[in-house]
Amino acid sequence: MNPESATQATKNTISQDAINKALWAACDTFRGTISADTYKDFILTMLFLKYISDVWQDHFEAYRAEHGDEPELLEELMKNERFVLPKAAGFYALFERRHEPGNGERIDQALHAIEEANGTKLKDAGKSVFQDISFNTDKLGEEKQKNTILRHLLEDFAKPELNLKPSRVGTLDVIGNAYEYLIKNFAASGGQKAGEFYTPPEVSDLIAELLDPQPGMSICDPACGSASLLMKCGSKIRSRHHSKNYALYGQEAIGSTWSLAKMNMFLHGEDNHKIEWGDTIRNPKLLDKNGDLILFDIVTANPPFSLDKWGHDEAEHDKFSRFRRGVPPKTKGDYAFILHMIETLKPKTGRMGVVVPHGVLFRGASEGRIRQQLIDDNLLDAVIGLPEKLFYGTGIPAAILLFRQDKYDDKVLFIDASRDFKAGKNQNLLTDENIARIVATYKAGDTVDKYAYVASLEEIKENDYNLNIPRYVDTFEEEEEIDLMAVRAEREQLKAQLTELEIEMAKYLEELGYGA
Repeated sequence: MNPESATQATKNTISQDAINKALWAACDTFRGTISADTYKDFILTMLFLKYISDVWQDHFEAYRAEHGDEPELLEELMKNERFVLPKAAGFYALFERRHEPGNGERIDQALHAIEEANGTKLKDAGKSVFQDISFNTDKLGEEKQKNTILRHLLEDFAKPELNLKPSRVGTLDVIGNAYEYLIKNFAASGGQKAGEFYTPPEVSDLIAELLDPQPGMSICDPACGSASLLMKCGSKIRSRHHSKNYALYGQEAIGSTWSLAKMNMFLHGEDNHKIEWGDTIRNPKLLDKNGDLILFDIVTANPPFSLDKWGHDEAEHDKFSRFRRGVPPKTKGDYAFILHMIETLKPKTGRMGVVVPHGVLFRGASEGRIRQQLIDDNLLDAVIGLPEKLFYGTGIPAAILLFRQDKYDDKVLFIDASRDFKAGKNQNLLTDENIARIVATYKAGDTVDKYAYVASLEEIKENDYNLNIPRYVDTFEEEEEIDLMAVRAEREQLKAQLTELEIEMAKYLEELGYGA
């Protein structure tokens, strides 16, 4: 590339930071009109529409540059695209008509047309991805105000910073990063509710590294949120093994978040997936043709911490026998998710990673009895303590529990990674080095002084099946012994130096006429 074209390429590229700032600024269109929890759906859906429109436009222009302005030929070539964008449904068609009445209705019609044109990619069991979002809603005010707000929104997304053509963003996973940025910010400002479906990307990275998914595997997240953890697992297989031979499964209880997961899968080209909408504990949807739970090679999740009203009343008579080891307490659903996940593992090979609050490690009563059975069944492989303030919506530290159906010994590895992090303004972060250390320690499976400990089943029994990490990993740093004789000698030396300085000072004062 000559210097001139290199300069031009640099001018045409855009940073993720610039995109993120432009998206956050677009939120100003809604602030003061509707709540953040509502307008996030409008922003994320418009981002989806703008991105697929820019991808479509970019590919169309590339074909036209190669084959000339031949409408019929170009139309045929565009039929080979991964998704279909009907002519009147693209962002730019809507932008051109932004000053006309009816913006809300036109945007809704465009989304419906995109959904219909792409078959099952944006649907599951008849449920529409855009079913819970309408731009033609009274929430945006009366018709005139609504039309003005949506005109501003279209203009925000038409800014150069949000030109998301692949030729401009290169290999940057712009849409995935933008989704993560927006969800993180909504979570930070919206608290617990938004935090339900946001797993920090570095935690997803860590879990995917620990589980090390392989080609041919089926991977499930029964509390998938926006599907970031599932897609990290898929990404590991693609980058490490250059294979797309895997299947992703998920279930999500919140309708708008399920839609987000479906859009995310569509945008990332993850076509071999099945994401169901519904309550995993009360109504598991990932079933085989006989109505039994599908069994997976890998099951992983960051379920909502200590969920109240998780379905306790129905659990005792669960037709899938998921709670045969015990029914979790009414107000804490952590073990409900763990037991569900255990039951969906393939019997001899399945592996599992789940994020839990620390109470899961030591709480007694029914949780203690369930924990004892899981340990006695030799399913627990590792307990990894994470730093505090990693997760939005809670400052408490969490842990990762790893389970295996193919354990060859009766040991459990405890890792205390609670002190390894990069401190942020509001949230702490796991660095690449922190992640690498945890993964290397897990793979080695050995005791590391003040960081990791391999415990036998007997030791865990002696501790009454309490998995609290400090019982196993001693991180206490002994204070260095103070040599009192050396301190005394140093004190005497300092006293002598002080006497000399005072004598010298008195001489100077006398010379200046300030003597006694």
